[in-house]
Amino acid sequence: MKIHLSSSWDLSTDLAVPSHDRPVLVNRTTGQAFGPADIVMLYPSYGLMLACEAVRRLAKTKNWKLDEDGLILIAQFCK
Repeated sequence: MKIHLSSSWDLSTDLAVPSHDRPVLVNRTTGQAFGPADIVMLYPSYGLMLACEAVRRLAKTKNWKLDEDGLILIAQFCK
């Protein structure tokens, strides 16, 4: 499962580490995957933050509502 959080970022189970059984935050440009405790810079104006906080921020700024599956995926990532 994959949800597009922005033009540059996805939350996906496609690249999830099986032993962790959690979705990962994926940079669509580089393909780099991040876990919830990794430090990321979504955009220079946002600065550095934990990936979990980045996902929450992107979810809040989306122009459309997430469906139930999307909300569950975010909850799994940030647990």
